[in-house]
Amino acid sequence: MKESLNIMKKSSEIMKKSSDIQVVGLGACNMDFIMKVPRFSRADDEVDVEKLSMSLGGSAANFTVTVSRLDVKSGILTRVGQDYFGEFAWRELKKEGVETHRLLKIAEPTGMTFIAVDQAGERSMYNSTGANAKLKLEKEDIQYIKDSPLLHLTGMYIEVVDEASKHANTLSFSPGTILSGYGMDALEKVIKRTDVLFLNKKEVKILTGMDFEEGAQMLVDRGVPRVVVTCGSEGANLYTEEGVIHTPSKEANCLDTTGAGDTFAAGFIAAFIKGKKPVECLESGNVMASRCVERLGAVDVHRVADWGF
Repeated sequence: MKESLNIMKKSSEIMKKSSDIQVVGLGACNMDFIMKVPRFSRADDEVDVEKLSMSLGGSAANFTVTVSRLDVKSGILTRVGQDYFGEFAWRELKKEGVETHRLLKIAEPTGMTFIAVDQAGERSMYNSTGANAKLKLEKEDIQYIKDSPLLHLTGMYIEVVDEASKHANTLSFSPGTILSGYGMDALEKVIKRTDVLFLNKKEVKILTGMDFEEGAQMLVDRGVPRVVVTCGSEGANLYTEEGVIHTPSKEANCLDTTGAGDTFAAGFIAAFIKGKKPVECLESGNVMASRCVERLGAVDVHRVADWGF
């Protein structure tokens, strides 16, 4: 991928300014409370919890931790509370090698997500946004973005996404279901600034109103250099002006899909930063996503130093 190598070469001076940070992840940082259940509860119903775990979560945390485990220096731009969970998140991110200069602890509770996972790995989620809802870009945040070669935007309010995207040297954007719901008109400026756009099949439909293949091609025609569409167990597609590349998913025993999209994006971007070929970027994403779904929680993933990515 010659263009990614050129981007990284041009960004060498930027990296020196930012303590060698290669990518900043901007988005949510939560505590995830994950319950393994035999089935989802109905109104006035009660279901036994078979297994309960607590872990670091949120789109930005999932992404930056996974990238760091792939030997890419990452930093996180997010907000947590001045509470036990905020301290826990900070400590876990530091332990994983994520730079936390712009993880600010504010007078709000740390965001929390309560996730029920059934026997098929499907989820029912309840989210308390907490400190995430108070993220407003400060001058130091904007400089942090400017000093990073690549910004990955995910899981944040549209006003923050729009402002942050203006300052990115290279932009990776994963809008998810909520931001995709704003539609093309509201996201047009951000999408035009995007170098790598991550969507799943459902999100393509929500964003464009088209089926995933037609919608992805329309986004390329609108000027997005790389549109990545994840297709669950069917693998992933990369759409560019040169055509479409497909890679199948890796075999996995699906336990929990929480954070699979975040870890896929992290695997892809880590390979992209290292100058890998497009098909290798897709394969790296598939490897990380397959490891993610085999465990409860997105960040409970084995390190991959010997996997070749």
